[in-house]
Amino acid sequence: MSIRYKIAFLFSVLVTLILALVSIAVYFFTVQERQDLFDSRLKKRALYTAGIFADKSDSAFSVLRRLDAGGVSAFYDKSVSITAYNDKYAYMYADSTGDSIFLDKQVLERTKINGQYFFEYKNKKAVAIHHTDNNSNFIVAFAAYDKDGKEYLFELKRILLIALLLAVVLSFLAGIIFAKRLISPIKRITGEVNLITSKNLSQRIKLDKEKDELTTLAETFNNLLDRLQDSFAIQRRFISNASHELSTPLTSVSSQLEVAMQKTRTQEEYQEVIASVYDDIRELQLLTQTLLDIAKAGSHGSIDLAEVRVDEILFKVVSDIQKQNKEYKAVLNFPVYSEEEKLLTVFGNANLLYSALKNLIENGCKYAAENNTEVFAAFNSNEIIIKVINHGDIIAEADLQNIFQPFFRAGSAQGKPGFGLGLTLTKGILSLHKGTIQVESGAQTGTVFTVSLPNISAAN
Repeated sequence: MSIRYKIAFLFSVLVTLILALVSIAVYFFTVQERQDLFDSRLKKRALYTAGIFADKSDSAFSVLRRLDAGGVSAFYDKSVSITAYNDKYAYMYADSTGDSIFLDKQVLERTKINGQYFFEYKNKKAVAIHHTDNNSNFIVAFAAYDKDGKEYLFELKRILLIALLLAVVLSFLAGIIFAKRLISPIKRITGEVNLITSKNLSQRIKLDKEKDELTTLAETFNNLLDRLQDSFAIQRRFISNASHELSTPLTSVSSQLEVAMQKTRTQEEYQEVIASVYDDIRELQLLTQTLLDIAKAGSHGSIDLAEVRVDEILFKVVSDIQKQNKEYKAVLNFPVYSEEEKLLTVFGNANLLYSALKNLIENGCKYAAENNTEVFAAFNSNEIIIKVINHGDIIAEADLQNIFQPFFRAGSAQGKPGFGLGLTLTKGILSLHKGTIQVESGAQTGTVFTVSLPNISAAN
């Protein structure tokens, strides 16, 4: 069943239930009203009869008989009886022969106690009135069949049932029209989404002027498409740059070997070629490993996480950088060093964090004026903040927006060794650890990279 008919069906069921409840309520209150009205008529007639009988005149019986036989009271199949104080019947009348009303002891007792008593008698509604005064003491019972009320209620029931059946049909038809109007924007959105392919990501869903849930859905789709388009663009750029960077050392190796094989060379010449090829292969190996690290940083499932002391990693990074390159100098500062281990510890992977921080600090040394960089580490109750500062070439504002893109190299980095992947890898690793990295560059402040990592206290 399509959603269109589901909506129409649910709408019809809902309307039917509401109308059914309303109809039941109308019928119930009408029945109650008719019963109360008929009870009031019965009581008035019984009181009127009691008033005539209490007169004790010689004409009282003849008046009662003329009144009961005349039919002017508009009661159908009526029965009347008057019971004296000694429980003997003083007067009886019935429209139908043998339909006289006889009161049992229970009815007589309740009538005497309460003054009046309503009861059912042979499918008729009856009332007994206890009349007492200085000269008389008797009970008048009056019973009749509410023919008009029954017919009225039957007709009302028939009308309500017909109205309910018509409401079911009309509500279903109205539901279809309503559902069609409701689903129309969804069908339009579906049609526009079907036009979008990996080769046509520029297509967007048109937004209605009305700010409703469907407009929000369309905006969500458009935002998703924007992210997908950016991801595809980054992926294409990454593949193109990776292919270029990988082909460069391969082409160099191939060319050198091809030239070396054109004629017999001396041992020294062969050694020079081998050394050059070895350098190219090392460069290719480093590039490949970096690409693998980036892929690994984006794979949450393959990373082993544990409690890691960030201060220990920073000490190791600074020490290793200065050992590997004597020209580099990194100064590590702790403005306020905390003795509380939780504030110094994050939940992560020690090797990946080491790689990320080493890339960042090593870049600081590489691009600093005298290969010097400063590292400041601060700890608070929720996070660890690391600032890497160097006073080398300033990064242009336009380059700051792309500095974390794969293979992107700022103008100030041209001519320096590297592939433009270090910051990409660093950001990926920090994101894996729910951390952030920001950069600012100015003539007075220098280039400042700010890393924020949530500690174990914040994670708990």
